[in-house]
Amino acid sequence: MQQFWEFAGNFWWLVFPLMGILGMVGNAWERGARMRHKRRLEVMHAKAELKAAQAAARGKAVPAAALPPITAPTATAASAHGASASRETQVTQLERLFATHDAVTARWLEYELDVAKIIAFPAMSDGRQPLTAAFLRAKRIADGLRPASAKARLSKDQLAEYRNAVADFEVAFDVAERDARRLRDSTFTEDERKRLDTAKKLLTVAIDEAATPAERQLAYRRVREELDGLISISDEAIEVLENKVMLELGPVTNTTSTAADAAPPPRAETSASPEPEPEPLPAPKRPSTTPPPAATWPVPSRGSGDSPGRVTHPKPHR
Repeated sequence: MQQFWEFAGNFWWLVFPLMGILGMVGNAWERGARMRHKRRLEVMHAKAELKAAQAAARGKAVPAAALPPITAPTATAASAHGASASRETQVTQLERLFATHDAVTARWLEYELDVAKIIAFPAMSDGRQPLTAAFLRAKRIADGLRPASAKARLSKDQLAEYRNAVADFEVAFDVAERDARRLRDSTFTEDERKRLDTAKKLLTVAIDEAATPAERQLAYRRVREELDGLISISDEAIEVLENKVMLELGPVTNTTSTAADAAPPPRAETSASPEPEPEPLPAPKRPSTTPPPAATWPVPSRGSGDSPGRVTHPKPHR
């Protein structure tokens, strides 16, 4: 111990260069931490942009979580970010998580309710696929942890648990969807793939508005027969398909009833006496060319001796 104090008394001036060295090491560590943080943010933004581009290519809008700006964090920026994070209420966080949760659920329902997509990507409705089963488990966990409303009171641990469940749910769906699009119908045999192709062609006839009701009904029954034993279709998907098949039956019935209403009345009504027609106007009389008949009074006398043709007038009585 005596030797240490002798060394410190002789070389006390070494404290100042050591303090400078320690300050330089601390500054270098801080710069490295800032660079690592900046790179991590760049990677997160690149992944978010890739996910947005994929969603835009599919014609869907998937809300993504808000990311901090890609800038070197200074003391002022860090304090401002901490203040904004503290001002963000729990309601806002839950609304953002609800939007992401609902968006992924809507994307999943497209594969569950559209029979054409079920035929094209059967792995998305097959719980025996490992990735699909993992997605279904993540969905069940996220649905179970979802609060009743955005105004529900949750602890920090409960909010963090629901946030992680939604993130796992979204990632599991993306992975399962990519795998289903990669596999398609490769897990089926050659005969089963032919049945799927036949069902796909018949499905276009079943939902074709230009086809007759009889053709649509026949194609629908054939689709059910071809898919029986190959793909499990939910009752909701069958109901949606039946509504599409029966889409044109209503207007046909209305057209028939309209034609019946426009038909002429029965014969019993036409056999009734018709209404009297208006009499035609009399034609103007033309002057007659035949001579008028002989006058009946006075008549020529035939029994007297007067000359023939003489007119005899009777004498008045007095």
